[in-house]
Amino acid sequence: MKSGLIGLVIGLSGGFFGSLIGLGGGIVMIPLMTILLKLTQHKAHGTSLVAVVFTALAGAITYYLHGTADWKVAVLLAATAMITARFGALYAHSLPEKKLKRAFGAMLLCVSLLLIVKGFLPKSASQYGLTVYVIIFLGTGVLTGFVSGMMGVGGGAIMIPPMVLLAGMPQQLAQGTSLFAMIPVGLTGAITHYKLGNVKLNIAAGISAGAIVGGYIGGTIANVLPELYLKIIFSAVLMWMGQRYVRTK
Repeated sequence: MKSGLIGLVIGLSGGFFGSLIGLGGGIVMIPLMTILLKLTQHKAHGTSLVAVVFTALAGAITYYLHGTADWKVAVLLAATAMITARFGALYAHSLPEKKLKRAFGAMLLCVSLLLIVKGFLPKSASQYGLTVYVIIFLGTGVLTGFVSGMMGVGGGAIMIPPMVLLAGMPQQLAQGTSLFAMIPVGLTGAITHYKLGNVKLNIAAGISAGAIVGGYIGGTIANVLPELYLKIIFSAVLMWMGQRYVRTK
């Protein structure tokens, strides 16, 4: 009962922040699962991906209803990401606990910096042909899928910058589109982790329920309020957690 309630709170937190800034929420849920529920790093990654699917679903629908999600671009991103997500999950499973924690910490530090600067990213003034855009999205999907499967996150931090910088998409549209792409990508990674024994279904249920509610709230707020101050605070917390993971002994 206690672990279920904690899982619900973790899901609410991850869903809210994940949907608010266009990420899957794994960067919030994984540290909380290892600290509060004492899950191993591998099981936290696998369990997180289950919740990421529901966070992305709730957030993507909310963004779409506000007209800030492009499902066609999401399909291109997911087409290659679904393939590499499986390999990312398999690679994570092969790593020792300490190395996986340090890799996750390094990713947290990178994401925290991206969150600070992504609101100031210049939009591309160049107009490319359709083929170039397709290559950009497919290539972005390759890297996103591997990172998502390995780190137990949605991969929005990887997807959003190319969409804004190279494809010239508005920030909110890029966030909503990335959430759409996370649904099949997260599902692929979650299934792979489940087969490897890295998913705690009893915990995943509570986290997923919280993620749906948090994802809807975060997605709604993201479309009506500026997010700059919240991103700065959130980034500071990520940097603090990231350096703790990197320094794991």
